[in-house]
Amino acid sequence: MSTNRPKIVVLGAGYAGMMTTKRLTQQFRPEEAEIVLVNKHNYHYQSTWLHEVAAGTVSHNQARVMISDVFNPNRVRLIYDEVVEVNKDEQRVVLENSELSYDYLVISLGFVTNTFGIKGMEEHAFSIEDIESSQLIREHIEYQFAKYKSEENPDENSLNILVGGGGFTGIEFVGELAEQIPKLCKKYDIDRSKARIINVEAAPSILPMFDKELVAYGKKSLEDRGVEFMIGAAISECTPEGFVVGEDKELVKAGTVVWTGGVTGNSVLGKSGFELTKGKVNVDSDLRIPDEENIFVLGDCSWVMNEEQGRPYAPTAQLAMQEADVAAANIKALVNNAPLESFVFDDKGTVASLGDTDAIGSIFTDTKLRGLPATAMKKVIDNRALFMIGGPKLVLKKGKFRVF
Repeated sequence: MSTNRPKIVVLGAGYAGMMTTKRLTQQFRPEEAEIVLVNKHNYHYQSTWLHEVAAGTVSHNQARVMISDVFNPNRVRLIYDEVVEVNKDEQRVVLENSELSYDYLVISLGFVTNTFGIKGMEEHAFSIEDIESSQLIREHIEYQFAKYKSEENPDENSLNILVGGGGFTGIEFVGELAEQIPKLCKKYDIDRSKARIINVEAAPSILPMFDKELVAYGKKSLEDRGVEFMIGAAISECTPEGFVVGEDKELVKAGTVVWTGGVTGNSVLGKSGFELTKGKVNVDSDLRIPDEENIFVLGDCSWVMNEEQGRPYAPTAQLAMQEADVAAANIKALVNNAPLESFVFDDKGTVASLGDTDAIGSIFTDTKLRGLPATAMKKVIDNRALFMIGGPKLVLKKGKFRVF
């Protein structure tokens, strides 16, 4: 460790990175530690809102927050650069345009899309990864409508939207599309029946994190608004025309193809020589890498074991933000040679939106919500995340308030 105040470097300004940085500023006085936050962009984005940006129901500006609006650059050193590699032996982070030493390191670089080796998926499908990729999907969808309207003999499949994956992101995305597509049809004077929204899922059910009753409600709600489901239909290939699906290798054609079927930890982990399990790092109960005294890995980059169930916790925003509290406290403990605490997840429940006016959820002690109560709770959750990051000012500026 350096002889001066310890240098704490946080990589990534997602939910885990922003909250860790905030907690560190609360744990340490300016003279006690140097805090550095490294992020590719000068903004944080609400990753749980990206499906709305992709569908066009929320603007990209509402979903992103300027980092300098949250942290005073005189208090936290802000570096906008891309992380290339972490050199553990030299306690050094290699950036695209510079290098950075550290005494304590927090890796919270978020996720990248995992196509599970499906042929053509990476080349031919869009993915909801960040603000830019989500904007690209929105623009592409609208382009398809404008093109369809302007052509004399348009391709009848060009307005179809194929969404691969019936998990959280995929279902929330088709829920937003169910709201947005009728508006685009009206804008371009196109018959609503010309635009199909098709969700393809290999598993026997969508939304495996919810019980059958809530899933049935959610599926019917989406079907009533025009969403079609192909469940138990594995995707064997993605072509420029669409998905090759099922045992009979049916080609389902579409003008817009989006893959939401899986994510994994940032590729920097592998480049840095970390031992990976399915693309992520297994961390100890104190959120450090095994055998590394000063490196914490949080959020989508790590697996944290749920000892009761014998499997890792599902990567969610609430998990990442709770991890941040423990990581910051444990860095303070390391600096003061105090005992470290173990991470214990306090699961407050899960709510999935089905568009702007419908949702399903299970909160606290398995209290089930559906319809407008679930929609209201979803907005409360979104606003709470904003509040935790930037306080009431950020909620008033970026928050969601309309329920009906």
